[in-house]
Parts: sequence; C-alpha cells; structure tokens
Amino acid sequence: MSDKDIQAEEQRFREYLGSKGLKFTPERQTIFRRAFATHKHFEAEDLLLSLRQDHQRVSKATIYRTLSLLVQSGHLREVIFGEKHSHYEHVHANEHHDHLICSSCSKIIEFTDEAIERLQDEVCKRYKFKAESHRMQIHGLCEDCRGGKTFSGPT
Repeated sequence: MSDKDIQAEEQRFREYLGSKGLKFTPERQTIFRRAFATHKHFEAEDLLLSLRQDHQRVSKATIYRTLSLLVQSGHLREVIFGEKHSHYEHVHANEHHDHLICSSCSKIIEFTDEAIERLQDEVCKRYKFKAESHRMQIHGLCEDCRGGKTFSGPT
C-alpha cells in the first residue's frame, strides 16, 4: 500500500470510530500504523513486542481492543483461530484468498482457486443462500515439515 492509501484508510478508520462515538487516540493511531506497516500475518503479541522494542507505551488491552475495532471496521481480518489467539492480516480492496496452515511450523500459505469459489457459489445458489463472507483454512503439514516427501492427496 502506498502512503496515500494508508492515509485514506486511516481517515476511514477515524470516521468509523467517530460513528461509534469513539476517539482516534494517539495510541489507536500508533497501533493502526504499526499494523499497516506489518506486511504479513501477525498476532496481537507480535504487535505488542514490536511497539515495546520501539519504546512505544501502549497497553496490551488497548492493542486487543483496537485490533477488534480494526476487524469490525473492515481494515483487518482475523484469519487463524488458534487455541487462545488470532492472527490478523490487512484487507486490501476486499481481495479474497484462503489459507493452508502447517500444524507443525505454523507456516501460512495463501492461495486462491477459482474452482473452489465457483463451487461455493453453486452451493449457495442451490440452497438459496446469500453469502456475505467465508473463510477457508486447510490444516496439515507443509512440504518442509513432511521432510520433502511427495503427497498424492487426502488419505
């Protein structure tokens, strides 16, 4: 994202907060900017550590609340639900992709597949269902964790 795009998204977040009667505090701005400076999946704890390394004073509770607001406003997406935490990623122009998640090393592989998207549309049409969103996560072992062994499909 360009600086201009980030500024536009920051303004959109400001407006969202205002519509909810909330303020765009310096702490929320710091969290917003750090989240958008992160160009990979991240956890709230990653953000906290990054801010602390830069001597930024933001509480863990403020980070969690702000991440929740960023998800609600459509700026971030929760993509992986672990046992006790979520991973986040930016939402860019509503681009959609799905995830392969390695159960061993936690590697995340993003992918898109038009055949899967068409099938989901067909299922919704068959059941007269209007989809608003969906999330696909396939958990398993990546090639590295399988020791380079070839894979011929589900067992």
